[in-house]
Amino acid sequence: MDLFRKAILHPGPPQDFALQTVQQAIKPQKQVKLVQDENQLLENILRTLLQELVSAAVQSGEEIMQYGQPIDDGDICRGQIPRLLDIVLYLCEKEHIEGGMIFQLLEDLNEMSTMRNCKDVFGYIESKQDILGKPELFARGKLVMLRTCNQLLRRLSKANDVVFCGRIIMFLAHFFPLSERSAVNIKGVFNTSNETKYEKEAPDGSSIDFNFYKTIWSLQEFFSNPGSLTPALTKWQKFSSSLTVVLNTFEAQPLSDEEGSAINLEDEGSNFSIKYLTSSNLMGLELKDPSFRRHVLVQCLILFDYLKAPGKNDKDMPSDTLEEIKTCEERAKKLLEMMPPKGKEFLHSIEHILERERNWVWWKRDGCPPFEKQPIEKKLAQETGRKRRPRWRMGNKELSQLWKWADQNPNALTDPERVGTPAIMDYWKPLAEDMDESAGIEEEYHHKNNRVYCWKGLRFSARQDLEGFSRFTEHGIEGVVPLEILPAEVRSKKYQAKQADRSKRAKKDDTRGSLQQVEESQSATPPANEIDMDGSRNENEGSGAGGESDGMMALSVDVSQGDTTATPDEHQKQSSDGDGDGDGLEAGQIEAEVGMNNTIVDGEMDAEVDLDVVA
Repeated sequence: MDLFRKAILHPGPPQDFALQTVQQAIKPQKQVKLVQDENQLLENILRTLLQELVSAAVQSGEEIMQYGQPIDDGDICRGQIPRLLDIVLYLCEKEHIEGGMIFQLLEDLNEMSTMRNCKDVFGYIESKQDILGKPELFARGKLVMLRTCNQLLRRLSKANDVVFCGRIIMFLAHFFPLSERSAVNIKGVFNTSNETKYEKEAPDGSSIDFNFYKTIWSLQEFFSNPGSLTPALTKWQKFSSSLTVVLNTFEAQPLSDEEGSAINLEDEGSNFSIKYLTSSNLMGLELKDPSFRRHVLVQCLILFDYLKAPGKNDKDMPSDTLEEIKTCEERAKKLLEMMPPKGKEFLHSIEHILERERNWVWWKRDGCPPFEKQPIEKKLAQETGRKRRPRWRMGNKELSQLWKWADQNPNALTDPERVGTPAIMDYWKPLAEDMDESAGIEEEYHHKNNRVYCWKGLRFSARQDLEGFSRFTEHGIEGVVPLEILPAEVRSKKYQAKQADRSKRAKKDDTRGSLQQVEESQSATPPANEIDMDGSRNENEGSGAGGESDGMMALSVDVSQGDTTATPDEHQKQSSDGDGDGDGLEAGQIEAEVGMNNTIVDGEMDAEVDLDVVA
């Protein structure tokens, strides 16, 4: 302890001698960091030293934070107790000792100090807020600091020490993160200890409406605890009737612009009031005060906002009650908007505040998720050499990860619950339901509009249903659907029409083929001068049936007994006769062809019958 007494009086910054003092006093096993037992020993020494310094300061009559000979630490001159705190804070910051030790000393110092000295101690805490809020120290001492501040708030008077209380609350708001649950009223508990006392009986000679006086001040009982309105229906009816009377009075007695301009909203004193007086003699003046009316109406809006917020079963209210709440809320907002001065601006500000409050309520009901996001650390690229790319076993990260999983779980590929290829009936079932007109599914929601679905279905059909896959070219994607799962109406309507069209198309194809065969046979017929004998035979065949055999015999006799020494004129005559017969045959063939073409086009009889008729 004597070593620390000397260290307190040592001039210069604490980093010059603080660690050496600890090593000399404790003689730790490690040179720069104490173990648990050594931390406990050092904490007992420092707390005892602090208690002695405070006792000496009280006996001397000096203030605690200015006790002792001023010591120059390089920036300002401090007393012995701030000097001791600076040394301990440096050791905690550098993690030479346990981080919560400084918070324990500050708590002991506040407990040993009077309220006057506590202001100086808290001023020291505010000056070291940035260091105390570092992560390595905050995690160790946040609960101790919270306990210290709460103890100070309990000791302070809310009426006389308003500024000091505000300093403590502002420090807690800055010291703790925004999402700290310890600083949030998770359960939404109301301050029911704030009771408003007012007169229960009318005084003698009172000139005001005492019933209205009791009605308007009785609303404070419900404003201080809105949760009491939900379980009991009788309380809500009482509150509703009282609020209706107050709103009717405010609407019947509107404030003039002169009465509203009597209060300057820019004045700080006009916006600050802890509590209004409840004397019945002041009721007339308070009704003429726009600030008083606004306080009552804003309390109504806060209560309605609480009752409308969903999320808890005990706050579920009947629909007629919610309608009544909505009506009263609209009346209150209309009164605020019409109330001078600057009614619209005031109402806009209140609505904005209530909207932010609703966001806070939802945040608490979601479990207070953290708002803060840790900054992304930018990795500095190495100046020497390029960064080597990672080399994956299977070529890329995804395949390597899959390979790794297969090694860790060899039964993954043989698991029967793995996703496999679906059956063709099951896959096309959604599209079959879309084709059913009785289902009433709109065209834009059909599965045939999904390209991925159709592509996968075609792949499955090509493997499992070749017959259905072959219908794709003729009927489209809907033709691939198996007929077994199609509704009977769709099957008959869709495929009977297709069969009729297909038969007509086949008949037209047959007709075109017959015409092509006739044209080919006509082009293949030899010239007339090469088939004289054929022409003569055809001419004889064109004669009557009775003389057919006689003609043939006569022709054969003429040929066999003909003059072998015929003159050239005779040969010319015979050839001319043959030519004439050939011309007649060609004309007959042309007529037969025309008749056959007409028969094929009209579709009345077969081509062979037409040929017989023409012959």
